[in-house]
Amino acid sequence: MLVAIEAGAVVSGSIFPEPVKVLVVRPVGSSRIKIEAVGLNSRRYYDPVLSYDELAGLVRSREHALEFTGNPEHVFLFLEGMRIRNAFQFDPLYGISVSRVDPLPHQIEAVYHHILKNPTIRFLLADDPGAGKTIMAGLLLKELKYRGLVGRVLIITPGHLKDQWLREMKERFQENFLVVDRGVMNASWGQNVWTEHHQVITSLDFAKQDDVMFALKDSSWDLVIVDEAHKMAAYRYGEKVTKTARYQFGELISRITKYLLFLTATPHRGDRRPWRSWGRRSRSWRNWCSWRARWKEKRLKPSSTACGRLSRTKTCARPAPSCSSSPNPGTPWSTRPSAG
Repeated sequence: MLVAIEAGAVVSGSIFPEPVKVLVVRPVGSSRIKIEAVGLNSRRYYDPVLSYDELAGLVRSREHALEFTGNPEHVFLFLEGMRIRNAFQFDPLYGISVSRVDPLPHQIEAVYHHILKNPTIRFLLADDPGAGKTIMAGLLLKELKYRGLVGRVLIITPGHLKDQWLREMKERFQENFLVVDRGVMNASWGQNVWTEHHQVITSLDFAKQDDVMFALKDSSWDLVIVDEAHKMAAYRYGEKVTKTARYQFGELISRITKYLLFLTATPHRGDRRPWRSWGRRSRSWRNWCSWRARWKEKRLKPSSTACGRLSRTKTCARPAPSCSSSPNPGTPWSTRPSAG
């Protein structure tokens, strides 16, 4: 029986490995027909030339119509998840849009104009007390999570700031963290709490203990944020280098994380050697030091300082000893090591 085939019909048979949808039917001579079709499953293109006998072997079938019988709430959640996942491609400040923060200009500049532009995020973020370093860290966390780059996050703070970080992450960025201390570790006997949980806050002096470091080295993290990071510096006396327990802990976390962010308000304190030790601890790192200024004023011209590298762009090409503190508290500037 000869099957009447026209464009748009769905046919199957031994000639095709799958059901196909006919696109074009064109006669070739008086005894053959050329069919152009596309597979419904593989989307593969077919264009055989068939005789009338081969054409009779095709079976016409009905194309499955779309059925709108699914759970509408599940469909909505799927579409909303896809929209959120790709929203950062259209909104350059998407992390701000989904957070309960009103960032200041210097916070946007640090996160979006400096940190996120680097493929390897290992930064020292230095700013005055109260300048909003927690907000900068939260914005960076949100942006990296929505880009699918971060899933496991570890925040290391002084002991008295654990609850503050927990509250800030929850209220401002809707991020839930678990505070890990000695009680939590003892309650998780037989388990490694560092591998079981994906978002953890802990204190620096607790984490530097030998048994905690032994358990922590078996974990891996996508992002580690260290508050008051100047406490982890090493010190040199003559030819002797003293690595404190905190510094050794910093060496450990630099090996088990992909992205690393140091936060401090006192990065230098007049001695550049502890500062440089942070750079040696990170495999690759960048530095963005800003001193929060009166943003209503215009940028000041360079002053006569020993650094001699201050400019209207607030950029210092290579850190110098005199860059340890701002020559003028009202002058914002940043230092970044050169590629050399």
